[in-house]
Amino acid sequence: QVQLVESGGGLVQAGGSLRLSCTARRSIFPFNAMGWYRQAPGKPRELVAALATGGRTNYADSVKGRFTISRDNAKSTAYLQMNSLKPEDTAVYYCAADRIKVIPNEFWGQGTQVTVSS
Repeated sequence: QVQLVESGGGLVQAGGSLRLSCTARRSIFPFNAMGWYRQAPGKPRELVAALATGGRTNYADSVKGRFTISRDNAKSTAYLQMNSLKPEDTAVYYCAADRIKVIPNEFWGQGTQVTVSS
């Protein structure tokens, strides 16, 4: 059973930065895509960023220019560098991975809380 483990969440002031990490454990196959979703209270889960094999990226409009997704395939790890954070970025952030699709939703992490204070 593939397990995605997130880390790096926390409390930060507006304008600050955080880097989230997601490591795949017990994965015996490569992923085509890894990515990040977030869900704020009372709102649906939304895609934040995804990175597929070959370098294809997808970003939510609200994070373009502020967030950067990257991967270290040798470590089965994905990262989300979040800069210029805003209070509206506050949410639980979930890592996702997929063996086939470029927008990942096959495997999920448990989530990590990101809180941005004003």
